[in-house]
Amino acid sequence: MNEGNAAKVNMAFIAAIVAVATIGGFMFGYDSGVINGTQKGLESAFDLGSLGIGVNVGAILVGSSIGAFGAGRMADIIGRRGVMMLSAILFLVSALLAGAAGSSAIFIIARIVGGLGVGAASVISPVYISEVTPAAVRGRLSSVQQVMIISGLTGAFVANFVLARYAGGSTADLWMGFPAWRWMFWLQAIPAAIYFLALLVIPESPRYLVARGQDDRAHAVLTKLFGSAEATRKVADIRASLAADHHRPQLSDLVDKASGRIRPIVWTGIGLAVFQQLVGINVVFYYGATLWEAVGFSEDYALQTNILSGVLSIGACLATIAMVDRIGRKPLLLIGSAGMAVTLATVAYAFSTAVTGADGAVSLPGNNGIIALVAANLYVIFFNMSWGPIMWVMLGEMFPNQIRGSGLAVAGFAQWIANALVSVSFPSLVVWPGLATAYVGYALFAAISFFFVRAMVNETKGRELEDMVG
Repeated sequence: MNEGNAAKVNMAFIAAIVAVATIGGFMFGYDSGVINGTQKGLESAFDLGSLGIGVNVGAILVGSSIGAFGAGRMADIIGRRGVMMLSAILFLVSALLAGAAGSSAIFIIARIVGGLGVGAASVISPVYISEVTPAAVRGRLSSVQQVMIISGLTGAFVANFVLARYAGGSTADLWMGFPAWRWMFWLQAIPAAIYFLALLVIPESPRYLVARGQDDRAHAVLTKLFGSAEATRKVADIRASLAADHHRPQLSDLVDKASGRIRPIVWTGIGLAVFQQLVGINVVFYYGATLWEAVGFSEDYALQTNILSGVLSIGACLATIAMVDRIGRKPLLLIGSAGMAVTLATVAYAFSTAVTGADGAVSLPGNNGIIALVAANLYVIFFNMSWGPIMWVMLGEMFPNQIRGSGLAVAGFAQWIANALVSVSFPSLVVWPGLATAYVGYALFAAISFFFVRAMVNETKGRELEDMVG
């Protein structure tokens, strides 16, 4: 086989396994987004107030933080593929149980189970992709993860809209005497089953195999990916990158043994993970329908607005795929931070003008409803062309081989804790001090993130994983 054909076969194989791995991103998005549009059903079924809604919506984040932390370490024990398969099982169980829940307690348990899968998939899919792709296109292929996350979110928004429209509302009965909101959860079982079956046909990460002393298996996988000669070189490079530490990866590797302090690269990873959430993006993803209804939109129009945001998000992610390996990660993060700060401040201004009519209905006067809608969707675009995909790209590639699993565990845990703080607090913030003040806070975090990136983030474009230091 000539080199041209070999390259074509290699890229086809790489594309295939990346496609399978990123189904985890789709499930991450779907499981996170399905809650958006079911909140009226949860309120009526379980007699919940604003705090109760926040707890039920935020339950997934408890599981996600645990899943993210545990998955990073577990991936060093049972492998990247093993963790992804476990995630698929958790997604399936959660979908069936959440839809059937007869009480708030059972629903919370179901969402925590789903969160374990979301957290695990959120950190393991990017690292798996980074470990099986060439450095020259790694950012591009890793960014597919965010496209799939947004596709999952949008898929959930579309499914929720269609089911609610068909039934006549999210709380109306649909099939077999069950309301539409329960079917919104049950529908998730289909992609979860597909994810599990697809994972059976992809190989384990070669870098995990070398770390476990299975060089022959790693060589076989790398030969399929890059050819025999390159496989031999890569196995040697991976082995050399691990040689400085004569033990298997462990959490204590995050501490620099010379100084006794946590490695700077770990703090950078935590900062990236936390700022991605403090800009408030999951307020849009989890509470989009509630958010727009709060300023006077009907349920039907609010659900359509969710779909628009999802489509724009996918388009922004596709633009990132085209740019990330050309202009780099850091410039995109800086552009995103600046753009989000401006658009969030604009949304805050629009919401500050909200008025309540004699009938109790809330609305935005004049053109402020349009201003809020345009600014919010521009914010979504800025996020998804920068911090959305780039944070996951960076976490998947920035850590040295020895600490990649542990670094992801800590950063992923921090990411989901920040997600929980933002998401659980939002329903109460709507009541007091109000939407406008909440969005001012998100805008301030976006502005701070700009200076964090300038000071702490180093470019990783085009660098081999074995060359990462920290």
